[in-house]
Amino acid sequence: MAALALFLVTAPAVTAAAQGTAQGEEVARGPTFGARALQALLDGIQFGVIIAICAVGLSLIFGTIHLINFAHGELVTIGATFAFFLNVSPSGPGWHLVPATLAAVAFGALLGAAIDRGLWRPLRARGTGLINMFIVTIGLSLLLRHLVLVLYGTRPGSYAEYDIQEAIDLGPAGITPRDLTVTLLAVATLLGVAALLQKTRIGTAIRAVSADRDLAEASGIAVKRVVLVVWMLGGALAALGGVFFGLVEVITWDMGFKLLLLMFAGVILGGLGSAYGAMVGSLVIGIVAQMSTLWFPVDLQYAWALLVLIIVLLVRPQGILGRRERVG
Repeated sequence: MAALALFLVTAPAVTAAAQGTAQGEEVARGPTFGARALQALLDGIQFGVIIAICAVGLSLIFGTIHLINFAHGELVTIGATFAFFLNVSPSGPGWHLVPATLAAVAFGALLGAAIDRGLWRPLRARGTGLINMFIVTIGLSLLLRHLVLVLYGTRPGSYAEYDIQEAIDLGPAGITPRDLTVTLLAVATLLGVAALLQKTRIGTAIRAVSADRDLAEASGIAVKRVVLVVWMLGGALAALGGVFFGLVEVITWDMGFKLLLLMFAGVILGGLGSAYGAMVGSLVIGIVAQMSTLWFPVDLQYAWALLVLIIVLLVRPQGILGRRERVG
């Protein structure tokens, strides 16, 4: 009888402990692979469209003057840090992030125009070779990056608004209102660039110069003006992409340089000189980089994205939307 009484007393405790263990194992298991894959896909789309905004200007510049602009990443950093100065810095005016972003985009456009008028146009007029100009872009990149380092510092920062938010549940995945807004605005910006290239006279001129600069000039197109517009557009898009990237991540003095390799990967994967190719290639790079974290360490996500670039180029050397060109 004593043993029976002891069993009846301890049995509920054992059952409760077993249930607690089962619940603990269920919690420890975490989200399913499908849920993690959907979340990685959402993150990859967001990352990809941000890369695409920055990479489109890089692709347009290459398409019009065939220059590999190694300093394009610094335009991304300058846009992010300029908005940070207007929004957060004690010595700044303390603007809300929206007008600060618009001012940063305008500043990026003016900076792109100043770089073209003050540096690249004189070099082109002197007949400077593309290799020499590429070396100049590396020097310009180092100059601008360390200028930002002196003015901004090494401490990571974030904007004053939209910093901490609760995620919106989208079934097994979730996204914050900030990230959703950034993604939608980035997609709208890319659609706007596509409409600009297809529906406007300046867009037609840009495509004509990219296709054949000499023929476009012989047809009466003001090539110098078109190149200036491309630099302004590239600077504005780079600044906007920098603000978006700083909003979803953090602002650092070398953030654009870290993003530059992925921009080049998106441009090459999509097809050199093709703005639409840069959009598609950047989206692929962003998705692959985030999806790879399902199987591999986060530190290797950029490496797998570049591996996909190599594999695609082995099969299609001209890129996804690039055109085959005859050599010789």
